[in-house]
Amino acid sequence: MMQRLIHILWPPFLVAGVADILFTTLFDPLEILYRGEPLIEHRIAAYTIGFFVFWLLGIASSMLTCYFQRGADEINRCPLPPRNRPAGCPKREDEDACC
Repeated sequence: MMQRLIHILWPPFLVAGVADILFTTLFDPLEILYRGEPLIEHRIAAYTIGFFVFWLLGIASSMLTCYFQRGADEINRCPLPPRNRPAGCPKREDEDACC
């Protein structure tokens, strides 16, 4: 579990750092206007918000990658052992049905 969490969080952290550097090199955060007013008043706040937005986008991408890497047997496996399955479950008597 911890390794999967590292796989999800670490690469987006690195990419967010690079994306933030590139974005703030190309655009001055104080020149980004909303209705004629600067969207954010302080550059350091804009850099921080930008970093976290890029990081969240990267995390979403990594989470989807981990989700789609799972096999059908892992997705469709019954989490309950046969004796704990509800009465009437077609897989209750079959030990190998879904575990």
